[in-house]
Order: sequence, then C-alpha cells, then structure tokens
Amino acid sequence: MYMKYLVLIFFLVGSAALAQKTNRFQKEVDAIGQRYDTLWDSSRETIVFTGSSSVRIWKDLEQRFPGQQLVNSGFGGSQASDLLLYCNELILRFKPKKVFIYEGDNDIAAEKKSKEIIENTSAIIKKIRIQNPNTKIVLIAAKPSIARWELKRSYKKLNRSFKKLSKKDALIAYADVWTPMLDGRQVKQNIFLEDGLHMNKQGYDIWYSVLKDFVN
Repeated sequence: MYMKYLVLIFFLVGSAALAQKTNRFQKEVDAIGQRYDTLWDSSRETIVFTGSSSVRIWKDLEQRFPGQQLVNSGFGGSQASDLLLYCNELILRFKPKKVFIYEGDNDIAAEKKSKEIIENTSAIIKKIRIQNPNTKIVLIAAKPSIARWELKRSYKKLNRSFKKLSKKDALIAYADVWTPMLDGRQVKQNIFLEDGLHMNKQGYDIWYSVLKDFVN
C-alpha cells in the first residue's frame, strides 16, 4: 500500500512538472495573439517570422520590409518542440503565404540531437502543408555566436541537416546566415550584444542581407 502511495505521488509530481514545462510559453503566446488581434489584416497576404529570441527581438523587422504584411511571432527561449506545440497560434492562424522559421539554436544548447530537431521541424512543416500545400517555408540556419561557439560542430551538423531537408521540397528554402557571420574561422565579434548570444544592429544587417531575397 505504501509503495502504491509513493508511485502515485511521483506520478502526480511528474505530471505537474511536465504540464508546467509544456505551458511555460503560454502567457507569451497569448500576448502575441492579442497584439495581432488588432494589427493583423486577414485580407492581406501574410509572411510569418517565428522561432526563438533572435526573431523575437528583431525590433525593426517590419520596417526593413515595407509593403509586406509581416507577423513576428518569435518567442524567446523556444525550441522546435515548443513551436510545434504552438504551431496553430503562432503560424497557422495567420494563413501565411510564406513562413520563416528560426529554431535549433536553443535545442543544441539544451543538448538535443540534430535528428530530434529535424523531426520536430518536419512535423511543423507537415502541419503547414496540411493547411496550405503551396505555402513557402524558409529554414533559417542556426547562427554562430560568441556565447555558444564551443558548440559549433553541433550547429554545423544541424545546418547540414536543415539544408538536406530543404532539398526534399521545392517550396522549402535554406537561408544560410551562418557563413556571413564568420570572420575566417571565427565568429565576428562586433555583431552581438553584451551577452555574446543575441545580435546587435550589425548582426541584423547581415540577416537582412541574406533574407531579403527570400522575402521579396
């Protein structure tokens, strides 16, 4: 009887912890939804940028692409599994003609393998395809950074997998932001904020130079 009681306690504690982890972005996702309740025009074609904090804190994203209706549904600290969970709220509700996805950065830092990241990314793509098989998808390469430079081998392996995935579908593109952020064999030092992870304006200038052709 005592053992059954312990098992029940462990199950309840584990379930509560899982629920807390699963819903850790709910408030942020709700806030994004509320913001675009007033900003988003459903009668116009939409381009969605989504993923982790490198997208979320791109403050002048809309200004860089005038004439386009852009939705920035990035949510900081997210991984591909989180975007999969909130795919309806952050992507599908906007019925986009094009989707830019930036995930994998935090996944690698959390010691996830490329295979798992690609599986989650493929599941996101499948959800988008079910809604509209003609939606174009751009996979943004995991970026190099000062803070996570020791993980560069894992990031490069993931980017090879992203590139391979993009070749399976003519409507999927791979945007290589990794290479132009390097100075020889090292990551550029002047394109980041003080944390060595998030980008400053110079960093986003590089991203813009890579992504503009995919947008336009």
